[in-house]
Amino acid sequence: MQSQNTQTSRDALIGALMVLAAAVTVSSKAIMVKIAYAYAEPFPVDASTLIALRMAFSAPFFIALAIWARASDSVPKISSYDAWVIALMGIMGGYVPMLLDFAGLVYVTAGLERIILYIYPTIVILLSAAMFKHRIGKRVYFALLATYAGVALAVGHDVLIVKSGSAETILGASLVAASAVAYAAYLIASGRLIPRVGASLFTAYTMLAATAASAAHYGSTSHQVKILHLPTQVYLLSMLMAVVATVFPAILLNVGIHKIGSSKAALISSIGPVSTIFLASIFLGEDITLLQLAGTCLVLIGVLAISLGKK
Repeated sequence: MQSQNTQTSRDALIGALMVLAAAVTVSSKAIMVKIAYAYAEPFPVDASTLIALRMAFSAPFFIALAIWARASDSVPKISSYDAWVIALMGIMGGYVPMLLDFAGLVYVTAGLERIILYIYPTIVILLSAAMFKHRIGKRVYFALLATYAGVALAVGHDVLIVKSGSAETILGASLVAASAVAYAAYLIASGRLIPRVGASLFTAYTMLAATAASAAHYGSTSHQVKILHLPTQVYLLSMLMAVVATVFPAILLNVGIHKIGSSKAALISSIGPVSTIFLASIFLGEDITLLQLAGTCLVLIGVLAISLGKK
């Protein structure tokens, strides 16, 4: 019995550390994007170029995931209708949110980007209420008030403290918020399709569709500097984004949730916006202020109130 309890405690600790590592590594994505833009400043590198590189490095992992999932005896047959829906969701729910997010990072700090992206559970609630007539209770109203008050403080911090320009900050924040809305819509739609297809296959196929969309978008637009003539650091950062901030955290989070459950994982994952703020301070020199931390705390309170209340 004691040995079993020890093993359970060890599994819980390992699971918690996995979820923590997933939250921190996902948070590093914004840092890498900002650094890549800085390295490429003499060269006009846009969001579509950076995403094309990231997805190109990610594609082999998603292909491997698809092969592994297809090898399972329990893989359901995917209808032609589901295949088209998966492709569309890969474009609209996989690529479009990335494009909006990367474009927003041109104008806002990494800390603000992570805070705004983190509000997607509240957007899921609002979209579900509008689309499916779900009731919104007092707890949810409190969570929404706290969350968006926190976002307002965070945006105010960048306008007043960072002084990056109110117009650019609002534009960047709007792009990132649109990314959060697109991702929330993707989550709502995927919740109805994943049970029919399977989580692994759905993830692999939607991300491969997003990869194809990124390649098509890059190929259809003109670029002053071609994708094969960028600084070496941009390629290295794109590879790190693919492995460290995309594939690696996805695996860790799934295994971690299996070990400790989604409620505890949600609590631990709340470290994400905070870790981004500190990583941005270390690698990008972004200031940490009480106003920014206050806004972050309000967002965390609101999102956790919704996320944990659903469990």
